[in-house]
Amino acid sequence: MKVAIACDHAAFRLKEAIRAHLEEQGVSYRDFGIYDAGEKRDYPYASLYACRAIQSGECELGIVLCGTGVGVSMAANKMPGIRAACCGDSFSAQYTRAHNNANVLCMGERVIGEGLACQLVDLFLATPFEGGRHARRVAQIEALEKGELE
Repeated sequence: MKVAIACDHAAFRLKEAIRAHLEEQGVSYRDFGIYDAGEKRDYPYASLYACRAIQSGECELGIVLCGTGVGVSMAANKMPGIRAACCGDSFSAQYTRAHNNANVLCMGERVIGEGLACQLVDLFLATPFEGGRHARRVAQIEALEKGELE
């Protein structure tokens, strides 16, 4: 599995902590920046770059970060095929994968600490989609995205 990771300028420190954690865990990733604490980037671009890697198949899952996690999640969810979830607790991080087949985890540096963020990353990456009755609902999300849900 390869993970796309990106952030805006409000979440550089959190991205760096998660990046180091992924390395410690032996998780393959692609860092879409920012790459320096002084660099500026608006949060829609963080979502754009990471989610394009998922759309193309280069990466299977993504982690996008901003100050609250809300902006990157809103931007990511505008992209076809992306199911992004803003999470700040372990239950949500686990069950958004298990029940919603989320492919992007969104978090905010101003909201959660590095330790919790790394725990959420571990849960998100380790939890498989359960399928079954949940597959029908994910298909409905996909139909909604295409304007086909009646």
